[in-house]
Amino acid sequence: MTGRLVVCPTPIGNLEDITLRVLSALREADVIACEDTRHTRILLDKYGVSARTVSYHEHNEASRASELVARIRDGETVALVSDAGMPLVNDPGFVLVQACVAAGIGVEVLPGPSAALTALVASGLPATTWRFVGFLPRKQGELSSLLGSAAETLVAFESPRRLSASLEILTALDPGRPVAVCRELTKLHEEILRGTASELSSHFSSTEPRGEIVVVIGAAPAEDLELGPALSALTKLVEAGAKTRPAAAVVSELTGVPANTLYKALTDR
Repeated sequence: MTGRLVVCPTPIGNLEDITLRVLSALREADVIACEDTRHTRILLDKYGVSARTVSYHEHNEASRASELVARIRDGETVALVSDAGMPLVNDPGFVLVQACVAAGIGVEVLPGPSAALTALVASGLPATTWRFVGFLPRKQGELSSLLGSAAETLVAFESPRRLSASLEILTALDPGRPVAVCRELTKLHEEILRGTASELSSHFSSTEPRGEIVVVIGAAPAEDLELGPALSALTKLVEAGAKTRPAAAVVSELTGVPANTLYKALTDR
C-alpha cells in the first residue's frame, strides 16, 4: 500500500496560528520531515505531537528525498514542514515534492500561514496582481533592474543588514514609490511601517532593523517600465567596465531609447 506526502505550513511567529488540519496531519504522520528538528520540536511539544522527526534541509534534500519516497512507497505517511510558513516557498521541499510527483505518489498540500501573503495584505498596496521574488538581489544592477521593471506589486524577503541599502537604491530610482516594511509578523514585536521609499530609507538609515523582514513595494511608474529593459542593459555594461556615454549610445541604437535619456537616468541614481 502506497502512503502519501502531506505538505504542512507552520506558524510564522505566533504558534497559535497552526490549523486544526495541520495538527491532525502531524499527529497521524509516521514521520515528520523538518528543516530544523529542534525548531519544529518546540511546536510539536506545545501541541503534544509525538511523531518521529527527521531532518530535511537544503544540504541533504537529494539523499533524504530518496529515503522518504521509499518510505512512502512502503505505505508510510510523511509530513513535510519548514521552520515557518509554507514549505517550498523560499524553503526546502521542492526536491521531495518533485520526486513524489515523478513517482506517482499522492501529494496533499494544506493551507496555512504565509509571511508573503500576510505582508501583502498588511501593506495596503494593490494585491490584485503581485509577484513574490524571494530575497531581493544583492547586486545593485540586478536590484535596480528588478525595481525599475516591476509592473506589479513586489513582495520580497530582506535581511536586516541589507534593508537600508536596498531602500537607498529604490529611493535613487523613485523616491516617491510606496513601500511597506513588515517586521516580525505575528510576533510580540510586530511592526509595519508604510510610506514612500524616501521616507523609509531615511528612517532606517538611523534605525537599525531587527528580526525577519518582508518588504512590499508598489509597481514602477509607467514611464519607468518603458525605460526599464534599456536602463538595465546600460547598467550591466557600465558595471562590466564600459564608459557610460559610449555604452548609452550602443544601447540606444539597439533599443530606440534616446541615449541622453539613458545617460541621465543612470547618472541621476
